[in-house]
Amino acid sequence: MSSKPKRIESLEPQATSTQAETGEVSVGNVGDEQVRLRAYEIYLERGERPGRELDDWLQAERELESEPHSRAQEG
Repeated sequence: MSSKPKRIESLEPQATSTQAETGEVSVGNVGDEQVRLRAYEIYLERGERPGRELDDWLQAERELESEPHSRAQEG
């Protein structure tokens, strides 16, 4: 039995310099926790039907980016 070297990969996403410069890594002033909570609210509002997690997440990002002050102060 031959042994292959194990590759250790970080679970944390690594930003490239291009991503960091364009701001693609973060969602402005909105934190992932805020987006996660809003996406969950959207999921509940849809009747807890699975299968649209990405849509919920993207909708939550859009909502929170368009109203950063109102929701950011709630948390």
